[in-house]
Order: sequence, then structure tokens, then C-alpha cells
Amino acid sequence: MKAHDGMYIGGTWRPAAGQDTIAVVNPADEQVIGHVPAGTAQDVDDAVRAARAAFPGWAATPPAERAARLAALRDVLAARRGEIAETVTAELGSPPALSQVVHAGVPVLVAGSFAELAGTYAFEEKLGNSTVLLEPVGVVGAITPWNYPLHQIVAKVAPALAAGCTVVLKPAEDTPLTAQLFAEAIEEAGLPAGVFNLVTGLGPVAGQALAEHEGVDLVSFTGSTAVGRKIGATAGAAVKRVALELGGKSANVILPGADLAKAVNVGVANVMSNSGQTCSAWTRMLVDAERYEEAVALAAAAVAKYVPGERVGPLVNAKQQARVRGYIEKGIEEGARLVAGGPEAPKEQGYYVSPTVFADVTPAMTIAREEIFGPVLSILRYEDVDDALRIANDTVYGLAGAVWAADDAEAVAFARRMDTGQVDINGGRFNPLAPFGGYKQSGVGRELGPHGLAEYLQTKSLQF
Repeated sequence: MKAHDGMYIGGTWRPAAGQDTIAVVNPADEQVIGHVPAGTAQDVDDAVRAARAAFPGWAATPPAERAARLAALRDVLAARRGEIAETVTAELGSPPALSQVVHAGVPVLVAGSFAELAGTYAFEEKLGNSTVLLEPVGVVGAITPWNYPLHQIVAKVAPALAAGCTVVLKPAEDTPLTAQLFAEAIEEAGLPAGVFNLVTGLGPVAGQALAEHEGVDLVSFTGSTAVGRKIGATAGAAVKRVALELGGKSANVILPGADLAKAVNVGVANVMSNSGQTCSAWTRMLVDAERYEEAVALAAAAVAKYVPGERVGPLVNAKQQARVRGYIEKGIEEGARLVAGGPEAPKEQGYYVSPTVFADVTPAMTIAREEIFGPVLSILRYEDVDDALRIANDTVYGLAGAVWAADDAEAVAFARRMDTGQVDINGGRFNPLAPFGGYKQSGVGRELGPHGLAEYLQTKSLQF
């Protein structure tokens, strides 16, 4: 795979300050496919300075012109969709079909949504004798994860640029080649120098330097709750704004009378997608006692179709593979009934984990409480609707969820009582304009749509 040996700073590819590099490994065959620079605090400082220098001009750029630049970016991403999909497959291990539709396709949709918003958003309004202005917050430090490498970049960079902010991106070290492709797309789309800057590197070095930099006005981070706490504490000490999209342990609640076969099949597909490496995955399936065993049998049959190396890719690295296998062993140790999969590696090469389903899971078990981030589904039993709600809300997380019922009204009534940021009703479709983000320890702030754009704005009022 093509890899740049420098950083994209101030509109040019330039040498890194240090000599260290990061090997990029294909998790499907464990082969090194490229190297990128391991950025230092100096690289971060150079990038932030470039972003600060570009900020006044970009902030003053009319929204219609910012919208045109974002539309051009969308078109470049669409034109390079095949290359993007191949790159994600190589460095993440995602099956080609998923890479094409989700990893390469969804970012085009999201970029387009912000191109439209940039041209239509009300950046000022009249309130009585006041004019209220919504202005860009400044320089954004964006720190993105590896599980949806391009989508997470676009979900932060596109609204920041639409708002008039400038950006320094530190992508995950496991998937930096996708970030380099995005920087090429930024260049090809004709965005002004310094408006977007890329520093590859390790989280504890480049990521920490970016979060702590006094020239950064807002840190937008997606990743683990543990790291999010550290970033929040750092930002709080500097009275710096943060947007944090963190972990999840979402409930898929199947109410009595719902279409059980559809709910179980869609639920299994949701958990197995992207090898379970999705923070919003519905990893807890809640089924009433009367239909519980039927649901378990349906889930076991459904998961058998997810063959490692075909419909399910590997996990991103050896550490993640060992972590997920450890959770499966923990589930068995704590008394959950293993109905599919298990801790044994399904393939000799690659960081694969067997798609796994547990039954007889109780809310107190580790696999029902902690985010596993792998293809592991826990099925829990509830006695009545109030018990289902208690179990669904019995978590420190609150990112997403699903409700299935005989009709939408019943499902909506239940969803209104759930402590979570987004709920799919009877298989609701993805909406790029709907706000995405969590309650409780799942984060602070929202991404996507007008609510996502608002994260990058600050408010000024003029009185007449």
C-alpha cells in the first residue's frame, strides 16, 4: 500500500521531526503493508501553528464557499471510493463488501450532508433586540479511532470545516493509511493550506500533545471511556471544550409480540458487523422468558452464517484478539451458556475470533457489563416490560440501542424511557442527519447533522 513518509502540515507533505516510524499490519495475514512517521510533540506544534495561521481566513470565508469546498471533498472521496475500500480492507481486515458499502460509502454520504448544511445553516438569528452570532470555536484537535477510520475522520473534520474551524487530525496508529488518503483528498479538493493538517503517531505521544496544546480550542475524541476521562480532565484544567464519543453496551430489547425472527437476525447482524468492533453495537439482547429459548436457537442458527475470513474479518491487532478471547473465557468461567463460538482461534493466521453467542447471561456478569469490542453477543432473559427496562438501563453506558415491538407506538413508548442517546425502532435505518452520542459514560456532545455542526460553534450576542 502507498504510504507517505511525512506529515501533511500547512498544505504540504513535509518530513517528520523525528526518525521513528509505525508499522502498519494487515490483521488478516499479519503482514506489514507500510510504515508511517511516528509524530512527536514538535510535529503537533507545527500543525497547530499552521491551523492557527489559517483560521482567520477560513473563519471569514462565506459559508457558501465553505460548502462548495466540502462538496468538492465529497466528490473526491466518491471518485476514490474503490481505493479507499481497498485500503481499509488492507489495514483493518474488513471484508471487501463491508469496506465498499460502509467504510468508503458512508463517509461520502456524511461529507455531502455537511456540504449542504454549511450552505443552509443559520449562523445568526434575531432574538428581540439582539442579533445572535454562531461563530467557529477555533482550532480543533481531532483524535480518531481505528474501527471506522474514514467515517470517524469525516464525522469530525467535515462539521468543523463547515463551521469555519481549522483542524489538526491525529488518527489511530493501526489505520493511518486511510487518514493519509483523506489528506490527499483534502488537497485535491482545493482546501486552503493549513485548514486541515495531519499528524500520524502514537496516542500517548502525538495524541497527548494535541490534547494538551494551548493552541487547540476544542478536542474531539472517539475511543475508550478510560482515555476519554483523561482527555476530559486535561481539557477541564485548561477550560477547553471537548466532544467525547466513548464506549457502549447497548441493549437490543425484543418486547412480547415483536417479530422475533427478524429482531434476532437483525440483532445478530448488528453485533457481527465490523467484527463486533462497533461502539454502538447491540451486544445485549433482551428477550422475554416465554420466548427466550426460541430466541437463543434463532441466534445460534444466524451466527453460523458468519464465517471468519468471509463475512467476518479479523480483529484489528493481536492485543485486541487476546482481549476479546479473554472475555469469552470469562463468560464461560462465570457460568454463561456458550451456544456458538468460543475462545479458540478459528484460523491459524490472522487476528480472528470466533463469532460467539452466550445464553443464560445475567446482568451482573462481566460480559453483560463491560464493552468487549468483538463479535460476542449476550442474551439476557427478562420477566416483564419493567424488568426489561431495568436491565437495559443497568449500565454505566448509554450510547445506542434498539426496541422491537408489535407496533411502532409501543416501541417508542419504551424507547423514551431508555437512558441512551440513540434508539432504532423496529429496525430503523441509519440517518446521517440524526445526532449520535451518548448518555452517562458514553460521552459528551453529539456528532452528525446540525447537532454535530453545533459542537464546533460558539455563541456571541449583539444588543441594539
